[in-house]
Formats: sequence, C-alpha cells, structure tokens
Amino acid sequence: MFEAAATTGASIFILGLVGFSYTRYYKYMVLEKMENAFSPGDPVLELAAAGKEVPKEEKAFGDIPGTTDEGDYDRWIPREEQDRINNIVSGKEKGRYHLLIGEKGTGKSSMLIEAMSKINGEGVAMMEAHADPEIFRIRLGRCLDFEFHEDNIGALFSIRGPRDASALLDIERAFNKLEKVALKRRTKVGRPLILIINQAHLIRDDEDGRDLIELIQQRAEQWAASNLATVIVNSDKYWVYERLKQHATRMEVTQVSDLPKDRAMQALKNYRMKYWSEATPEVVLEDVYDRIGGRLTFLNRVAKSRNMIKKCEEICQMEKTWFLNNCGILGEEMDDDVMDQQKYASTAMVLAHALYKKSLEMEQTYDPRFGHILPEFPLHQARYIMTRADFIRQHHDLSIFAIDSHAMVRADSVPMQRAFNEICSEPGFEKFLEATLDRIGDIESLGRTKEVTLKDLWEGGKYRITTKDRKGNVDKEIEMEAVGKKDDDGDGDDN
Repeated sequence: MFEAAATTGASIFILGLVGFSYTRYYKYMVLEKMENAFSPGDPVLELAAAGKEVPKEEKAFGDIPGTTDEGDYDRWIPREEQDRINNIVSGKEKGRYHLLIGEKGTGKSSMLIEAMSKINGEGVAMMEAHADPEIFRIRLGRCLDFEFHEDNIGALFSIRGPRDASALLDIERAFNKLEKVALKRRTKVGRPLILIINQAHLIRDDEDGRDLIELIQQRAEQWAASNLATVIVNSDKYWVYERLKQHATRMEVTQVSDLPKDRAMQALKNYRMKYWSEATPEVVLEDVYDRIGGRLTFLNRVAKSRNMIKKCEEICQMEKTWFLNNCGILGEEMDDDVMDQQKYASTAMVLAHALYKKSLEMEQTYDPRFGHILPEFPLHQARYIMTRADFIRQHHDLSIFAIDSHAMVRADSVPMQRAFNEICSEPGFEKFLEATLDRIGDIESLGRTKEVTLKDLWEGGKYRITTKDRKGNVDKEIEMEAVGKKDDDGDGDDN
C-alpha cells in the first residue's frame, strides 16, 4: 500500500511539474514571439513598401523649397505632415495616441510606410482593419505574431480552449500580452511600441464595431499615459473621429489633405518620368492640376496614361456619373414608390447646389500658388441646408462629400466639385430641383391627409363636429348638413 501510494504521489507530482513547466515555457514563448514581431525587417513593411513603391532611402527633388534636383525621379514627395509622422513612428513623440484622417487617396498610408522604412520597422507593427471582428482578430494576431492558442494540455487544468472565447475577448488577450512586451521593451530601449491600425473606417458602425473601437481606445489611453505604446489609427471617414472624440483625453488628430499645387505638379512630373521616362512641360502639368487637383491617387492614374488630358476628363466624368447614379433626381413626374430614395438624393443635390452657389460668391476659388480652394460649410450648416441631419453621413461614406476633423463639409475632391458645377449650371436645373422638392412635399402632404367619411345622416341630416385643443377645451365646432340631390323628376333624394 505504501509503495502504491508513493508511486501514485510521484506520478501526480511529475505530471504537475511537467504541466507547470510547460505552461511557463508556453507563456515565455508567446512573449518571445510577440517581441520578435517588433524586430527590424518586418515582412509587412516589405510587402507594403513593394506594393506602394516607397523608396528605400531619402530622395531629393527640384522645384520644392529646400531640395535639389539630382535627376532621380521617384514618386515620393515629402509632405508637411511627414516630419511629425516620422517623430511619432520613431517614438520621439510620446504620451499621446493619434488619429490620421483624410479622404481616400491622399497618401496617409504612404506616409506611415515611409516613416516605418526610415527605422526599418523596428518597434512598429501595422495591421489592416476589417468589418468582421473575427477577421480583425486574425489580422491582429498575424500582426503581433500571436495565435490566440492556450497550451495543448490545458484541458487537464480546466483552462478554456481558444474558441470558447469571442473575438473581442481574444483581442483583449492579445493586448494583455502586448502590454507585457511593451513593459519589457520600455526597460531595455526606453521607447514605446507603435501599433498602427490602418483603414479603421472599415469597422462597422454597429454595436460590435463600437465595442471594438472602445476597447482599442481604452488601451490607447492607458498606454499613452504610461508611455508603453503609441496607437495610430488611420481612417478615411469622419464617424471614427466622432466616436473617438467622445472619450478622448490624450488623442491628437492629424488632418491629411490633397497636395498643394507645387508639390502636386512635382509629384506628377516624377510619376511621369518613372512610368514613361520623359519630361513633362510645366504648361501640361498645370493643366492637369487645374482639372483634378492634388489627389495622389488621381495623379498616379493620370501619369500612367499616355494621354493625360483625356485621362483627366475620364476621371471627372467618372465622378460625375458616380454622383448622378447615387443622387440623381427625377423631377415632378416621379412615382411615389421612390419617395425614400428621392429624399436621400434631393438632399445631396440641394447641398451640391449650395456649394456651387457659394463658389460663385467666393472672391477666389483658385490661388496661383496654393491651388484649388473648394467652397465649404460647417457641418451643422450643411445639415440645415439639406433640412435633414441623418443623410450627410451616407453621402460621406459614398465619397460624395468630405467631412474633415474641423467638421467642415466640402466636395470629396476637385473632380467632384467640377461635377457639382457642371450639373448645377445646366439650364433649367433650379426649376427641375424645385419641381422635385415640390413633388416630395406633395407626396408627404398626401401621407398626412386624413379623410372622414360620414354615412347615414340621421337626426334631420345634420352633424356637429367638435375639435378640442391639448387642454381639452373646445377649439372649433363644425356643423354639417346633408343636401338632397334632385333626380330627373325634380324630386330630391335622401342622400
């Protein structure tokens, strides 16, 4: 009996020791793997840099203050915001977390990747957001080299398996591990870790999405206060700013806009040299800028085309078609079945018309040095013009109107503003818009009309209808009497 008890006790002790040792080893390896995700030479940086054609080293360009033309035509153009982003990504700016906001195609991601390339991705991890929390969880795990697994003998110790948890709980676990890595790094290096969440606007604005945003913000606030990590959120849409603003105390916002005229022309010149190995006359560069502005994505597409002016016209026509397809109005002949869609479309057309009118009243809409100056309204005034407060978000999501971090509403791009001007300056447009609004008002009034039918008028053919106010007092009294209609014999009937 003693030998059996001793054998059993030894077996239990060895099993417990093995389980304890394995758990310690497993947790150690999890932190080691996550720490390795922040080492130099991040493969995510290499993939992103190759896809966006970011140079491996700093370039110098002519025609830009403080630079010289060395004959190297790369597409990258230094921007005013680049120095600050470099300081954030390199860890020089601490104690804050940051939101980058701007229209799509303005170069926000490119600036982040450029800043990462300067330090070879050391201490930085970048992930792409997604609407599905499960996919967000997987991408976060790949970014941090964290697999969300518990140890494979955890069932012996009543440890829950990885799929027993929701996506949000898994993300919380990943952040807990990241916090330990950041504490260790602060002791060794003295600089915070950098976590970049790109395309945060793809997170759905629903209950799950808001919970995810709240979780990220709570960690960002905590890490910023302790200088453990700096979270950078990159978004194209205003709703992310609205959501973060509600609970933000340490958030810094950087607005990224189109390139000014000189830098846009230099970027187009460099693109053109890169793709076609030819110099472009200044007159042509200025003509292209006049048509499409300083949006990097437009400049890149134009530079790839052999006929740049024709490509500019295609882009402007594409923006005009996009606007009309989503917000075209139907006039007074529209059917009442399209009432809801026409309410949505007419509000966009009313605001587009107001922006067109304001452009005519402005002293200048084009500065010879800085370029385009788009007309704009404060967000509250734009809602007043539209007579609706709920549709502007949908128009913004469709990239028809842009809302910046100062809550100013303008056309999403120069080609979109040109589309507004073309549509609203057509002969008869104002009458057509007014007829549409009148038709919408008529349909709404029909929906509010009440019909009262009286039958079998007895009591001498008279009825008295009394209306009362909110306090119950008599407001109006109407007496109705049936009038007999004469038949062919001249006799009246009882109707």
